[in-house]
Amino acid sequence: MNLEFFIANRLVGDSGNKSNISSPIIKIAISAIALGVVMILIAIATGRGLQERIRQKIASLNGHIQIFNYDTNRSEVSIIPISTEEDFYRDPQFFNQEEKKVLHIQSVITKGGIIRTEKTFEGIIAKGVGKDFDWQYMKEYLKKGKLPNFSLDIISNEVLISEYLANRLELSVGDICNTLFLREDNISIPNQRNFRIVGIYSSGFQQFDETYILVDIRQLQKINKWTSNQTGLFEVFIKDFDQMSSVGEYVYNHIPAEYDSQTIAQKYPTIFDWFHTFDLNIIIIISIMVIVGGVNMITAILVLILERTPMIGILKALGATNWNIRKIFLYNAAYLIGLGLFWGNIIGMVLLLIQYYFSPLKLDPSIYYVSEVPIYLHVSYVVVLNIGILVICLLMLLIPSYIVSKISPIKAMKFE
Repeated sequence: MNLEFFIANRLVGDSGNKSNISSPIIKIAISAIALGVVMILIAIATGRGLQERIRQKIASLNGHIQIFNYDTNRSEVSIIPISTEEDFYRDPQFFNQEEKKVLHIQSVITKGGIIRTEKTFEGIIAKGVGKDFDWQYMKEYLKKGKLPNFSLDIISNEVLISEYLANRLELSVGDICNTLFLREDNISIPNQRNFRIVGIYSSGFQQFDETYILVDIRQLQKINKWTSNQTGLFEVFIKDFDQMSSVGEYVYNHIPAEYDSQTIAQKYPTIFDWFHTFDLNIIIIISIMVIVGGVNMITAILVLILERTPMIGILKALGATNWNIRKIFLYNAAYLIGLGLFWGNIIGMVLLLIQYYFSPLKLDPSIYYVSEVPIYLHVSYVVVLNIGILVICLLMLLIPSYIVSKISPIKAMKFE
């Protein structure tokens, strides 16, 4: 057995002795490491969780990339139609010549209008969707009723309305909502449509919920006097969110010159800029916790050296080098750090699992876009975190362990 490791192991076994001066200091150091790990795990899991949940929510309601006519000037409503006969829409593999980056493309039309009741009215944007619309995300947001069916040959008058609008207008599933759409000349009598509410959704994304209703795309084509092969824009869904910028540039370079495109990061810049503050906060928390844990371990190692000064003198007298003795205390410190990491991971994971399955901590969706604190934690994050803390703390301990070389064997053996 390695001599330094053997002696360090004996010191570990003796560290629990209450008569030792170092015992309470060691416990404080271990607690500091454990607390730091808990705080870092929570910061990473909640920060990444919020980023992932909000990004996924925005993408589910808008697509990752939108393609539209240049003349629309990136308006929220469709002004100039775009043809569904384009190759990039008709050919599912158009954007996947090298590798599968684009999962799905769907055509939609957006048009501003007003829902009027006997008591009040609300301005809305009707989002017309058709047979190609992917309903998987709206299934998650559905609160009451069912999803509308726009796959039939006849034009549907069904509508999916948000919980926010339903409460404001005092409407529920089965009610008829009187909707008015202004004509392009803004002079003629508005187009009127009576939609039947079949479902109520709540995405938690306030900017969408307070405005959008989902209707049959053919209704809006008829109102706009567009043909069946004309639409307002295309929503593109991609495989990897982290490649959105590069895929967005690729899409832009491969669409006709008269079309423009934008990613959701370009459409909602303030939200994605807000994400960067999450990363900054996580970095600050990690730095502070590692420094606090390292300083506590430095204190513990100095006390251990002071307490074991006679032992150091004996080992030096027997021929042990300064590095041999330093390794003893570094092995001991590694064990203490490992103990703190173990309990920190256990406590942190328990707290995160409680939030993940029971969600006791709630958030205001009007501010954070989600109703509870989301949790996202990958195994790689935990592994890198633990290895990083262990290595950084041991590097910080190299300097205080250098004090061993300053201890004289003769004085050390007389030390009391």
